[in-house]
Amino acid sequence: MNAAKKYGRAYFMPPEVTYDWVKKDMISTPPIWCSVDLRDGNQALIEPMSLEEKLEFFKMLVEIGFKEIEVGFPAASDTEYQFVRALIERNMIPEDVTIQVLTQARDHIIRKTFEAIKGAPAAVVHLYNSTSVAQREQVFRKSKEEIKQLAVDGARLLREIAEETEGNFTFEYSPESFPGTEVDYAVDVCNAVLDVWQPDKEHKAIINIPTTVQIAMPHVFACQVEYIHKHLKYRDAVVLSVHPHNDRGCGISDAEFGVLAGADRVEGTLFGNGERTGNVDIVTLAMNMVCHGVDPGLDFSHINRIRETYELLTGMRVYERAPYAGDLVFTAFSGSHQDAISKGMAWWKEGKSGGRWDVPYLPIDPQDLGREYESDVIRINSQSGKGGIAFVLKQNFGMALPDRMKEEVSYLMKGISDQRHKELAPEDIYRIFEDHYINQRESFDIPECHFKQVENGIEAKVSIEQNKARRELTASGNGRLDAVSNALKLYFGISYELSVYEEHAVSRGSSSKAAAYVGIMCNGKMYWGAGVDEDIIKSSVAALVSAGNKLVCNENITESQDERMVDIMCYIQNHYKDVTLEELAENFHLSAPYLSKYIKEHTGITFQETVKKARMKKARAMLKESNQTVESIAAAVGYETVEHFNRLFKKAYGVTPVQFRRNTAAENRIAAGRQQE
Repeated sequence: MNAAKKYGRAYFMPPEVTYDWVKKDMISTPPIWCSVDLRDGNQALIEPMSLEEKLEFFKMLVEIGFKEIEVGFPAASDTEYQFVRALIERNMIPEDVTIQVLTQARDHIIRKTFEAIKGAPAAVVHLYNSTSVAQREQVFRKSKEEIKQLAVDGARLLREIAEETEGNFTFEYSPESFPGTEVDYAVDVCNAVLDVWQPDKEHKAIINIPTTVQIAMPHVFACQVEYIHKHLKYRDAVVLSVHPHNDRGCGISDAEFGVLAGADRVEGTLFGNGERTGNVDIVTLAMNMVCHGVDPGLDFSHINRIRETYELLTGMRVYERAPYAGDLVFTAFSGSHQDAISKGMAWWKEGKSGGRWDVPYLPIDPQDLGREYESDVIRINSQSGKGGIAFVLKQNFGMALPDRMKEEVSYLMKGISDQRHKELAPEDIYRIFEDHYINQRESFDIPECHFKQVENGIEAKVSIEQNKARRELTASGNGRLDAVSNALKLYFGISYELSVYEEHAVSRGSSSKAAAYVGIMCNGKMYWGAGVDEDIIKSSVAALVSAGNKLVCNENITESQDERMVDIMCYIQNHYKDVTLEELAENFHLSAPYLSKYIKEHTGITFQETVKKARMKKARAMLKESNQTVESIAAAVGYETVEHFNRLFKKAYGVTPVQFRRNTAAENRIAAGRQQE
């Protein structure tokens, strides 16, 4: 870049460089905080705050916990003067809060300043003059000694007028334009000012080092501050302060390194407002300390309210990615980050972290800033992952999706976000989830079910409604949902496996609801449904209905089976253990050969294969859900010898009954482990 030729190093390293500050890895004690929002911050606004707005801002700073607040340059304008007087005359300054005012080293200005702060509980009077090479040579055209004498004369005038004025005053001096000043010369000027003020431990003075225009890397500033810290006179009676600006984007680093190097105090603004690129951001500085377990002495537990008040009063905007306070700083859109955050939060909330905050990708618990997980942390767009979407559904609506369902739901949401070219709000996500997984009734519905206990399980009388017609059929199963599922299979003449069923409470209390999730596998494809109801049976049936609707629509099944065929299959399902073709034919008033042909035409398999299929299905359920021996299960489903049962089972499923039970137990352990995670 050709413009670089215009520039060069304009800062000065100390004559002796020490690096003691580098050996410290954190700030263990908070500095004294001084807000300069009402002076430095206010003068940088396009439209400075009105009197009432400044008063409101002052109240907010007091509530946050600031004990030192720079309120302006009262001799500069009537507005500034009236603001200071209003604070005092309206008794708005607590006894433990010190206001600070800025002044130049001129007699009438200093007198006006002391007149403005008359009656304040305590006040810092801040004196400054420029000391840089450029200011000395180009603006004032004075030597080093002459510039130092200006500072000394100002300090002397300040002390003399203070002695004539009633009040509790502290003096502060800043070598303005310090970054372009020789460090040893800046110390010389500061020490000359201190010789005038003669501070002691009961009456301390403040020496403030400003990065008026930030022109060096932060480690350089730290070395400069460390040199000042080690060479100031009256050090035990001096509060060493830093006032970083942010021209190079290093305001935070300057402040933190400065404190490590010996500074006792930091001047800055909320959210970094100030001239040019701003002052140091005290919100970030303070919360950085919180992240290391150190109480900064400032309360940002309602950061949203603070930010809203700040934006309202100043007309400025806190950037969406501003640390801690921005709208998007606790937000993850990308999938891997969302998964890490959502799992980490669950780990933290369940107490598995041992009380230490260590959630991946989050420096601090959003709730400690008064921010909510659901609104701040996980937000959904076309880049989001399954963990983030599942997190939003769980945190906002209490819907804890099965692990195997999360991926499909995430692809659905990302696709819709991509189509709409916009972020999905939590309400949008739930509405889409409802439409696709809860309210699927495109083909059929089950408005009513009645159950009764029978010898080998549950019998369900199921009403299926399709095309405004209702049909009732009876089926049995090892449980209520299985019985309803069998009725559905009979009705449509379909075969699928009820692979996943999970349920949980959505809320507590008398009006609590339960959510159920069903996953059914057909021809290698999983179909998912969900249901929510106060009755867990109704919610599970509703979930099955949603999943079933997806299946029949995807398979283009538009009509139910022949009514007589449904009745025949129901009979076989209910009497699988000992039914014969002759018995079945007699019950339906048909000849055995005709019935055999009829079953083969409608199902694609023979009567014997139909019975075997029903027996194997029951055997699988018993192996999964009971502790009965393989021998007793074989007898229960209609086989006289366990050897014959074993052969048929292995032929049907590729594993023996014992292997199937062992595999199922292992899958259950893995699933339980995932839920605990």
